[in-house]
Amino acid sequence: MDYEMLLNEVLNIGKEMLKSGAETDRAEDSMYRMLESYDLEQCSIFAIQSDIQATIKPKNGSFITQIRRVHKVGLNYDRLDYLNNLSRYICKYKPSLEEIREKYAEVMNRKAQPLYLKYLSAIMGGIGFGVYFGCDVADSVVGTCICAVFIVYMGNVLDRKGYSLVVYNLVLAFLSSAAVYIAGGAGLGNHPDRIVLGLNMVLISGLGVANGIRDVLNKAFLSGLLNVVNSFLGAVAIACGTGLAMMLFEGKMYEMYIAPSIAVQLISCGIASMGFALLFQAAVRQSVSAGIGGTVNCACYLLVQELSGNNFAAVMAAATFVAAYAYIMSRVHRAPATIFLTTSIMPVIPGATLFYMMHGFVQADYALASQQTMALVQTCLAIAFGFLIVEIATRYTGGRRE
Repeated sequence: MDYEMLLNEVLNIGKEMLKSGAETDRAEDSMYRMLESYDLEQCSIFAIQSDIQATIKPKNGSFITQIRRVHKVGLNYDRLDYLNNLSRYICKYKPSLEEIREKYAEVMNRKAQPLYLKYLSAIMGGIGFGVYFGCDVADSVVGTCICAVFIVYMGNVLDRKGYSLVVYNLVLAFLSSAAVYIAGGAGLGNHPDRIVLGLNMVLISGLGVANGIRDVLNKAFLSGLLNVVNSFLGAVAIACGTGLAMMLFEGKMYEMYIAPSIAVQLISCGIASMGFALLFQAAVRQSVSAGIGGTVNCACYLLVQELSGNNFAAVMAAATFVAAYAYIMSRVHRAPATIFLTTSIMPVIPGATLFYMMHGFVQADYALASQQTMALVQTCLAIAFGFLIVEIATRYTGGRRE
């Protein structure tokens, strides 16, 4: 065995896992298990979102060290699923280097998601949460057009240019919000603020802050800090883009959003969560499970909120359910739990809180801004604690995640 080339192939797999949306500890653990299956004397791996460092020592051999720089991280759950399966295959069968290269090339050359599905999934996510926030039919039509033109088309343009998350979110948040306010001025759509809320949810990159807090609680301080900072900058970019559109086009809040009936909330959250799973290129079967998770997540939140009247407790209960549900679905589908975790949790992600916080700053309503800022922090902490409860429980019972 050429251990230097083995390390090269394993780091290639780990790098692509990170680029596809894997948690740093998942990628790190997968690389460690693959290398350890080849009877090494020593193996040390360190991974964060932007860098992988590994050192191995074969039996009766010399130390070998390699480093990988990870320049861009996105969400491609189809690729992540197959890379995860490849890592399990390597651990079980210890294939030759040639076979590893062949199977890795098969994963990397899988057929891309059809463009129409990307448009459809963005519309499902944006309109689903728009309805959740109280959009009517006219609002949904406006939101559908803007989702298609700005969120998907312009998103693809910016993606090809290789812009950072901050620039990507800033530009798309500004363009989509400006289009909503211009359409509202022309009499198209009745609740511009609610349309913007739904569109902003499409741009929110899931669980960065909550995962960062969870990493810190697990003593992965550097990875956690990077997660928090990256997500914070992305959220600030969304807020600034929306705020700039408010100032330039005199966007008004009109009223705080009014939640529709419970049945509508449950259905819209299920559709939105399924849309997000498809948007992140998960398989259709997995996306259906994500939609079911989003619906039950919303039901769990509403039930605890009704019984306790405590938003923190309701969010933590919903996050605990989602983490447990993702753990179970990872076994059912033999796929990474993060596919179900990052999509089913979306109904309690504080997108509305972020919007109203920015509106408070733009309108110099600092009481509203400070109130929403505190709500934002509390929600992120509640999500992190909910995840941590399940993580501790699964480790205590000896469960190994997919």
